[in-house]
Amino acid sequence: MRELKGRISSVHSSQKMTGAMKMISSARKRQVENRLTQARPYQEKLWDIYVHMRQSECDYASPLAEERQVGRVAIVAFASDEGLCGAFNINISKKLAEAVAHYREQGVTDITVIPVGKKILSEIKRLEGIRLEPCPDAFAAKEDLNATRELADRLMEAFLGQRYDRVDVLYTYYKSMGTQIPTLRPFLPLLLEGEEQTVPSGGTLPWYILEPDAATIMASLYPLLLHALMYELYLSSRTSEQAARILAMQTANDNASKLLDELQLEYNKLRQQSITSELLDIAGGSNAES
Repeated sequence: MRELKGRISSVHSSQKMTGAMKMISSARKRQVENRLTQARPYQEKLWDIYVHMRQSECDYASPLAEERQVGRVAIVAFASDEGLCGAFNINISKKLAEAVAHYREQGVTDITVIPVGKKILSEIKRLEGIRLEPCPDAFAAKEDLNATRELADRLMEAFLGQRYDRVDVLYTYYKSMGTQIPTLRPFLPLLLEGEEQTVPSGGTLPWYILEPDAATIMASLYPLLLHALMYELYLSSRTSEQAARILAMQTANDNASKLLDELQLEYNKLRQQSITSELLDIAGGSNAES
């Protein structure tokens, strides 16, 4: 009985801790999800401008969209700095291993991985034949906007300098509270989906006055699109992390409740047996005296 009381107390303490972590993750998820929602209109407007410029017969060819034979690849992997988030980091590690294996099948041997998040480092070190490159220090300082912009600038500079022929981003797409999908998305060269569309969602193209000229605007637009894209992918991964942690803590709470019920039932049985045994002893002693 003493052992059972100790286990019940321990499970109660664990349940309080997981409940508090669930509340903290819920608050963090709301904050990151709000930032993700607020960031999307900016990227959508950049995309509208891009579509308009393309339909205005602008023949500017950005070096950031140059497709070349792939010989050197960089993969940015967004994971978490903290644990207790279910299979979130495991899924990213599996997806990364699949991507590395896929590139090796294509004959690509020069593969660089840029991990963002401490929990994936140990898994990456198990992969043989890859090179690690540190992420910007601003990620550790939680300066998300500056960090993603610095990372995007570094990747653009390396791509233009032909250190990499292709750059991918491995992140977790946040679909819903119960569904987060590990996704490998091309980052460089910049291949924007939907370029074949001719008219945006209004029926007619907007009318713009271009200053100084279309080529200059397009040269400025490509880096802005990449900054916005990297920021959105990072926020999507952060939102997915918090959602995964909420689900993990909820599962831990449910399991703790079931375990407490089982332990309490076992404790009550032992207590009842103890009381019954004492009553039988007392009754036996009374009969002996009489």
